[in-house]
Amino acid sequence: MPISAKSQDLRSVIPSRIHENAAPCILAADDQAHILDALQLLLNPHGYRMDKATSPVQVREALNLGSYDALLIDLNYTRDTTSGQEGLDLLSEIVVLDSNLPVIVMTAWGNVELAVEAMRRGARDFIQKPWENERLLAILRTQVELHRALQQAERLAAENRLLQAQGRPEFIAKAASMEPVLEAIARVGPSDANVLITGEHGSGKEVVAQTLHALSARSSRPLVAVNTGALAEGLFESEIFGHVKGAFTDARTDRIGRFELADQGTIFLDEIGNVPVRQQAKLLRVLESGEIERLGSSRARKIDVRVISATNCDLQAACASGQFREDLLFRLNTVEIHVPPLRERREDIPALAIHFLRRYAARYRREIDGFEGSSLQAMAQYAWPGNVRELDHTLERAVLMCRGREIQPADLGLNMQRPQAQNLEELSLESVEALLIRKALQRFQGNISQAAEALGLSRGALYRRMEKYGL
Repeated sequence: MPISAKSQDLRSVIPSRIHENAAPCILAADDQAHILDALQLLLNPHGYRMDKATSPVQVREALNLGSYDALLIDLNYTRDTTSGQEGLDLLSEIVVLDSNLPVIVMTAWGNVELAVEAMRRGARDFIQKPWENERLLAILRTQVELHRALQQAERLAAENRLLQAQGRPEFIAKAASMEPVLEAIARVGPSDANVLITGEHGSGKEVVAQTLHALSARSSRPLVAVNTGALAEGLFESEIFGHVKGAFTDARTDRIGRFELADQGTIFLDEIGNVPVRQQAKLLRVLESGEIERLGSSRARKIDVRVISATNCDLQAACASGQFREDLLFRLNTVEIHVPPLRERREDIPALAIHFLRRYAARYRREIDGFEGSSLQAMAQYAWPGNVRELDHTLERAVLMCRGREIQPADLGLNMQRPQAQNLEELSLESVEALLIRKALQRFQGNISQAAEALGLSRGALYRRMEKYGL
């Protein structure tokens, strides 16, 4: 369900992901400690950070743990060996892993044949030991600048592909009230920062989460969405963290939890404000340690997950009343993005309506050209308590009910969705149920747990009915 603006609008405020002013980081590998010390003494005053490795194994470990702007590697690591085969094999591995990462090889003075072979295998340049300081610095400067330029070009191309990709959430947001949302998405999307998205039910929080993930370096990895508010407390740990066989009566096999499924990607924790306090402590531990334990297991598993969460609750008030942990809130809302309700962005209603009309006309193979004038006026005047989600459901119904080439006011069914103007005797059972749910949500200011209790429903049952009625 879209919330926002045209692709080019978002692209215009996307910041560069390459921090050109950050100190370049070099990985230097040599089996002789004095060589590495000499390199560090040379590079540090010129603004370089340098990590050291004394063997091909340490180079591989360093590349698994960090990222570098360039590598300086020796070709021999075993005492009394001069063939350079260890270094050449290592070079070939590095090129396969990342062909854009510049590798500069260090050779003994006069060993031209070895240097030529290294260049053939993908080295960007070579220096001879003992080196000339100015030449080494010039080579590093050139290769680092080239590497960063290539990274920038690749990431811009990737962002353009994301912005144009089929299936990516389409932004429709011309309203002034949406400008802070667009700017925040553009600024934090490419980062790994945890984001808390707030707003009323149906306002488009999940689309914001999808767009944040799509703009991140994790976009090729999974985005795992979890409606935490709809999980029964007894199933929470198993669903979120997984379990091992025998952890409880029905645990017949091991099960991977949502955090593990999202490893290297993003997890979207929807309705985070409804997580019971006891489970909040377990979420906090994962966010602090970066480790999870499956239910019934004592083995900790390291995970790398970006956390995006969403709520319609006032979490500050929940913290004050003891219903939500303040330390967990600090972990979740590195950045907070508030999505305004549809009634505060009425300028977007026509564009959103046309978007949904096209989608459902194509899905149901209906030839519908647009809206009769008073239909647009009716939508502009309606309060939309269910926000964009309600508009989505309304247009799906309108496409199904439409008998001509234009959507008529009666096709929208907005009078039926505002039953306060009618007698209850005139309403269907479903309309009455939708009315009661809407009033309960308004009475408790969107608090699902309290509304469900007042209606005599479980939270899960209330969520299913809200989805059914576009609330």
